[in-house]
Amino acid sequence: MKIGKTNWPVTLLLMAGTILILFPLYITVVNAFKTPAETAESILALPIEWTFNNFTTAIEMTNFYNAFGNSFYITIVTVVFTVLTNSLVAYAIARNMHKKAYKFLFYYLVSAMFVPFPIIMLPIVNQMSSIGLMNQNGLILLYIVYGLSFNVFLYVGYIKTIPKELEEAAIVDGCTRWGVFWRIIFPMLSPINATVGILTALWAWNDFLLPLVILSDRGDHTLPLVQYVFQSQFATNYNLAFSSYLMALLPMLVLYLFLQKWIISGVTQGAIKS
Repeated sequence: MKIGKTNWPVTLLLMAGTILILFPLYITVVNAFKTPAETAESILALPIEWTFNNFTTAIEMTNFYNAFGNSFYITIVTVVFTVLTNSLVAYAIARNMHKKAYKFLFYYLVSAMFVPFPIIMLPIVNQMSSIGLMNQNGLILLYIVYGLSFNVFLYVGYIKTIPKELEEAAIVDGCTRWGVFWRIIFPMLSPINATVGILTALWAWNDFLLPLVILSDRGDHTLPLVQYVFQSQFATNYNLAFSSYLMALLPMLVLYLFLQKWIISGVTQGAIKS
């Protein structure tokens, strides 16, 4: 292919993919500002009069600020402890892959990515209930554990790109293995830490199934759970639902738009030597 020549098949495919992704977002935005009557006339048309009544009603019906606080707390704590613990596990595995036990542990963790959650859902619920962790702290613990397999896969590939000579020189200078990780390795993991943190935040913020089966107290419910109030047995109030979805979407959308380069670079570098 000549330089400067447009690859039209690829370009058209990308345009089609862009439209496919942006179309649901357009539907969400325009209908969040409509009345039910306007939506019944045309779901695609712009609102005759842009109104924020749907947003105020949705906030009252869902106790939005409480649910937002729950989601924020769960997401922040999950991200912090996921980065700290998963990076430690991955470092131990990456630097001992020549040992059969660590190699087996690596492939064992990676194989967990292929186990569907519904298969283990009931045993997990029974176990968490028996130890009294059907609450936000139990949910955070499950997020950290369930993210371990994919995160270790990313971390191990990235750590392999870091020269071992840096650690050996630090140990010769009197640094302990614990000090080597926190003073040398962990600061060098910034790109992949950002990647894991962002992906974990998106997952914890938007997840519906795990909070549904773990959070027994309505006061602990997250945003995806309280938004279920807009669905009844026979109908769904789409205008209120879309306005609530839009308010829940905005924080993660802004986060992703500003930090998407970290996701791409971290995943790419982490996959080089996996």
